[in-house]
Amino acid sequence: MATLEKEFIQLLKMIKYPVLLIVLLWLAHWFNYTNNFIYNAWGIYPREIDGLVGVLTAPLLHSGIQHLFSNSIPLLFLTSIMVIFYPRVAGPSFVFIYFLAGFMVWLFGRNVYHIGASGVVYGLVAFVFWIGLFRKNQRSIVLSLIIVVMYSGYIAGVLPDQPGISWESHLLGGLVGMLVAFIFKDVLEPEEIALVKEQDIMEERKYYFLPRDAFEKTKKQRAEELLRRQQLEQGGWTQDMS
Repeated sequence: MATLEKEFIQLLKMIKYPVLLIVLLWLAHWFNYTNNFIYNAWGIYPREIDGLVGVLTAPLLHSGIQHLFSNSIPLLFLTSIMVIFYPRVAGPSFVFIYFLAGFMVWLFGRNVYHIGASGVVYGLVAFVFWIGLFRKNQRSIVLSLIIVVMYSGYIAGVLPDQPGISWESHLLGGLVGMLVAFIFKDVLEPEEIALVKEQDIMEERKYYFLPRDAFEKTKKQRAEELLRRQQLEQGGWTQDMS
């Protein structure tokens, strides 16, 4: 029981930043709502200098509760996956996706105000999916499959000419997420490094019937090594056989 409690507390510590992010989103929405949504003018307005502020503020702004709620749940789930399974790259990956997705919308989006965290959500979906394919280990691939099952419907969100929807944020956010996954594909977690080493050992055993150094040591040297190991295991002494 104590072990379960310890693991639960550890889990809560790991997801504190995803939870704080959602709290920030809801506080920002409440502040925007009480001011009659005047801050939605702080969204991304493409290719206008004043619209650049939206790269920072647009993901915090939403048109209503439904819009906010539809982004909050996947944002909490996806950022939690990142901090739990990819802690070494979670922070920089999120920052890259957050700002680069917004900047890409500023460069290539339609001349309307783009608000909402959906671009970030699409970036995170793409990141978790593609990094699993790039790393090709069992855990990452399983996470990729979970993303496919849960968010395959998001593909429709990248189609153009959808009234009231920033499909550019979805498409560009997804492309940015794939790019960030590629950038960090080789930054493995400790568990992944151990798994890679274990797989390498298994592959070596599969293809080599004898130790790799079988012909590099003399019979006498091998006998000395065997004797030393036996004596160390028994807590005994060693001697020079030369």
